Amino acid sequence: MLMRTDPYREMFGPGTWSRPAPIPMDACRTGREVVLSFDLPGLTPDAIEISVERNVLTVKAERRPDHPGGDVRTLVTERPLGVFSRRLFLGDGLDTEHVAADYEAGVLTLRIPVAEQAQPRQIPVSGAAREPDRLGA
Repeated sequence: MLMRTDPYREMFGPGTWSRPAPIPMDACRTGREVVLSFDLPGLTPDAIEISVERNVLTVKAERRPDHPGGDVRTLVTERPLGVFSRRLFLGDGLDTEHVAADYEAGVLTLRIPVAEQAQPRQIPVSGAAREPDRLGA
């Protein structure tokens, strides 16, 4: 249902427009939906872009320095700045027309419904009722 891309991206340093840093993610399936959680602390919702094209989901965000301009001398910079991105290939069994996005406490949560045709279902078994064999008949 879900395929990660570019597993070696973590080896490259901070994100730039040409090579965004990866966004940490968890994914799980809960009944009739796939839930994706992305860590994006310190951002505002308008700094996050989410798009789906065919079966490719892209989450992109940018964190810029938050200190005011002017005479500022940076002493320590440990929080990552720059562009962050994650691209996932979604299986045909997901309904990409109804993706819901929520951002709270630095976590972006996407809920993608499992398409009706991909839902587990019971298959009834039919057959002719037979009378049990009788001995001596």
